[in-house]
Amino acid sequence: MIERPDAMQRVRLAHTEALLAQLRSAGPLSRAELIRLTGLSRTTLFDIIGDLIARGVVVEREPALSGHRGRGRPSTTVSLNPSAGRIIGIDLGRATITVIVATLSHDILARGSRAVTLSAGPIRRANAAIKLIDDLVHEHDIDLRALEAIGLGLPGLVAGRGGPAGGSPSVAAKQVSTRIQDRYGVAVVTDNNSRLAALAEGTWGSTRDVRDAIYVRWSDGVGGGLIVDGRLARGAHGAAGEIGHVSVEPDGDPCPCGGRGCLELLIRPSALIEQCARRGVTVVDPSDLVARARAGEPTVEAVVRHAATLLGRVLSGMVVQLDPGKVAIGGVLAHAGETVLDPVRAAIGQLAIPRHPRLLDVVTAQFGDEGGALGAVAAALRLNVAEPLAALPTT
Repeated sequence: MIERPDAMQRVRLAHTEALLAQLRSAGPLSRAELIRLTGLSRTTLFDIIGDLIARGVVVEREPALSGHRGRGRPSTTVSLNPSAGRIIGIDLGRATITVIVATLSHDILARGSRAVTLSAGPIRRANAAIKLIDDLVHEHDIDLRALEAIGLGLPGLVAGRGGPAGGSPSVAAKQVSTRIQDRYGVAVVTDNNSRLAALAEGTWGSTRDVRDAIYVRWSDGVGGGLIVDGRLARGAHGAAGEIGHVSVEPDGDPCPCGGRGCLELLIRPSALIEQCARRGVTVVDPSDLVARARAGEPTVEAVVRHAATLLGRVLSGMVVQLDPGKVAIGGVLAHAGETVLDPVRAAIGQLAIPRHPRLLDVVTAQFGDEGGALGAVAAALRLNVAEPLAALPTT
């Protein structure tokens, strides 16, 4: 017969889970930061940390004194024991696979990317991701016996992991995740790669200082993600944040999603390159498009600014509904800098209740091509938050 924990034990377990969740989400933290973030008393927190250190779940790190110019000695930090587990994050994008292998304490052990084609099919794409992981593990001499979870980001409409709130994974997502799970024998959490990039920005990047944010990934597709009250919103059917599939021309061209005149059809890089060609300007690829827009080449800059204005109009409606503290723009078009950010800011300012006082930053996302893979790491860390608690004492 299994003995149920009493009320005090359950409180202790909840406090421990809250502390571990903060370390998984934010990485190394000082005791003062943990007290602020968890709301625990100094005595309770120190007692829990001491117990976790004794059991090898967390470790203390001495402060780096080089370059320290503040008053007094900097605080030691507490982090999850890096030898206690490994996490893999995969962004299996339309054209590129990106993989990050990290520790539970947020140290990155290896990172890499490789070209892939969407037409290859789910199993071939999964095998390509596995080959990249195995190559990184071999190159960096990483022991995956301590692997605890894998995060997987995929393009398109990918439902969240399990449960009625997340919906069921799409057929392709299920095939890819099953192949990877069979290979490594750990849980795989699957989500849209743009949404995962939003999670990375909210966890460690450009929107980590706000509770509500909108993220846009403007690359070969146009996707996004919403951070609501500090959490990634997936929606009732796992489709939250699909910014690129808002219809801006209801009588426009049909979209693979089933709609017509979707934003993605109008502002994806291939569409902008085609618009430049119709105006007599040849643009080689998305990088060339961005470089010439930044350089102020009139035709290219005009095309990109108009596209950014369309994006801003769609975002203005979302700003009215969510009232975020920040909007972050990522993806290849984000490299155009103010050529993109200024029209987005202007459209939001004109359309999102102009008379309402609002402090809203529109910024470039901190993470570039690695955003989706980093977000996959963050998702796997969150999936794994409660697992170490099984080994914790009940007294």
